Amino acid sequence: MHLVTRFAPSPTGPLHLGHAFSALTAWELARAQGGTFLLRIEDIDRARSRREWEAAIYDDLAWLGLDWPGPVLRQSERIPAYRAALEILWRRGLLYPCTCNRRDIRAAASAPQEGDAPPMGPDGLVYPGTCKGRPATGAMPHDVALRLHMDRAMAETGPLSFEEHTAADHCGQVAVDPAAAVAEIGDVVLARRDMATSYHLSVVVDDAHQAITDVVRGRDLFEATAIHVVLQALLGLPVPRYHHHRLIRDEAGKRLAKRDDARAIALYRAEGLRPGDVRAMVGL
Repeated sequence: MHLVTRFAPSPTGPLHLGHAFSALTAWELARAQGGTFLLRIEDIDRARSRREWEAAIYDDLAWLGLDWPGPVLRQSERIPAYRAALEILWRRGLLYPCTCNRRDIRAAASAPQEGDAPPMGPDGLVYPGTCKGRPATGAMPHDVALRLHMDRAMAETGPLSFEEHTAADHCGQVAVDPAAAVAEIGDVVLARRDMATSYHLSVVVDDAHQAITDVVRGRDLFEATAIHVVLQALLGLPVPRYHHHRLIRDEAGKRLAKRDDARAIALYRAEGLRPGDVRAMVGL
């Protein structure tokens, strides 16, 4: 099987050292196996995505020595594919409309429950099910969020698993337990009112569309992989191998984020560093 990896940044800010490490790791895995490295632009967040940041992504990656075949897939051009996947799930009764905002969810999740703290999942607070009883019949709505009915989803799929190759504490086959998915992940959003999709749905649909065999990404997304495996099973999509690598952190041990402009690749370039210097800084 021809190995295909991808690097899929969002054009909402400058690439930093953590992005460099992830992109280089995916690119080198493909090169070592005679495979293909793809670049994908995850620009579904139209309010924050900027064309200038997208152009900067191309410049920074090329400066690092990476190359990829074109054309580059841009998620903003793939909305019909995401809506088609949602329609499949809606017709099977696996989605329901939700009008809750973040404040509503915090209030409901924080209500006294035997003194326990509200459960946290890959998307933050596990949704308390406020809208779960709302009717989900007729045409799929476009003006509200759509949530996955995890109980029904897991009843359809049963136990699942995926193949992990990098995370030291989880290498091998990783089980996705139905009861844990319901209690610890909950009814995640698959379409936001202002985006027509979500990260979880779009990444699954696009990985299948691009025939990605090996997903290389940060350890912070390991827990979200269970969501993706559930969606792959429901939509009849292949499950790639996963490589969740270590994270690049600052001196205080905090994971780098887009707001860490002081560690932006462009800044190091402007200061005269070479690609080899950046590789050394991230331990490559």
